[in-house]
Amino acid sequence: MSSTPSILPDQRLGLADLQRLIRDMYMTKDVARGIDGTFMWLMQEIGELATALRSGSTEELAHEFADVLAWLATIANVSGVDLEAAVRSKYGSGCPGCGQSPCACADSEKP
Repeated sequence: MSSTPSILPDQRLGLADLQRLIRDMYMTKDVARGIDGTFMWLMQEIGELATALRSGSTEELAHEFADVLAWLATIANVSGVDLEAAVRSKYGSGCPGCGQSPCACADSEKP
């Protein structure tokens, strides 16, 4: 019987750690479900987050944010995308639009 490593409450959890944790727990099921099925689960969780944002408690919000991140990591795993490398590449040198941090793009632009 294999066990999944647990994260200690005071232990930092970066994007790579999150992606690895989700991969270790769910990869076989995720690959079987595929990207389309997994994407639908992500959309359901985003809907639940939207509901929690309107009327949820802080605890409900935290739970839904965690679910959205987990399903995003799942899709990245099934797609072969390293989330940490992707974020670092796109946002590591500042805003992708203006190159600055904080962003100096006009409010009418997508930052």
